Amino acid sequence: MASLNFDRSFDVPSETTMVVSPLIRRVLADNPGPFTFKGTSSFIIGHGQVAIIDPGPASDAHLAALLAAVKGETVSHILVTHSHLDHSPLASKLKRATGAAIVGYGPVADQPEQEGLRLDASIDADFDPDIKLRHGEVISGIGWSLEGVFTPGHMSNHMSFALREEKALLCGDHVMAWSTSVIAPPDGNMGQYFASLRLLLERDDDVYHPAHGPSRRDPRPLVRAYLTHRRMREDAIVTRLKAGDRSIEEIVKANYADIDPKLHAAAGLSTLAHIEHLIERGLVRAEPRGAAGVQYFAT
Repeated sequence: MASLNFDRSFDVPSETTMVVSPLIRRVLADNPGPFTFKGTSSFIIGHGQVAIIDPGPASDAHLAALLAAVKGETVSHILVTHSHLDHSPLASKLKRATGAAIVGYGPVADQPEQEGLRLDASIDADFDPDIKLRHGEVISGIGWSLEGVFTPGHMSNHMSFALREEKALLCGDHVMAWSTSVIAPPDGNMGQYFASLRLLLERDDDVYHPAHGPSRRDPRPLVRAYLTHRRMREDAIVTRLKAGDRSIEEIVKANYADIDPKLHAAAGLSTLAHIEHLIERGLVRAEPRGAAGVQYFAT
């Protein structure tokens, strides 16, 4: 059975240009937090004529750091893996400063206001890329080419980018080495997430560069571990329902007893995503519980 072991060895200074590989540089935004780890990594691809992946949050300091990193170079494209507030908002300012086209899968559908927990990964409602890339389409520049690899789940518009010259996948928040990815309904979808993980197992990428935390070489064992972990979470949910738990709060209290209670709200979102996936497959049913909301049963 694949074991999910996290790597939190990521000692990278913020707002400083760091060389990752012959074609990739990183500038880490100064936005650390429980869901962003040390911050959001913006990646600069190529030399001379470059692309920037995940410009990051609306931060003047990060904009200045990115512009300093590409001084004397031409930015042709700004690629965005997905439109969460720690990834996409700076794209518009960076476009005005460089003239580059913004590239992504597209905007997301309107979502209801989220009550309670507001993640760092809240939705950037203004995101609407100039170039709407689809799976398998390629954006290229001098000495580099980036293929769109559509990986919805964490978000419905999540697009990873494969740097063909290095067999590297810039994978946003889809797969990270430091932590699992939060799948938060209504836009996050666990069924899509499982399918996107299985898609990666069909590829032969040598290394993943996620937007948070360290890179991971030989990444497919990590993907298999992610799949195993998610299946175990679903099994644990069904076990709690069979034991008599009826609410997400009860399930989280039992299944996430070993994590910081401050993260229980985020765990509740992933639990809801799992339950929705279980309902889709007929393994769980939901019934109204009056003013108290919804109760869940194993079928």
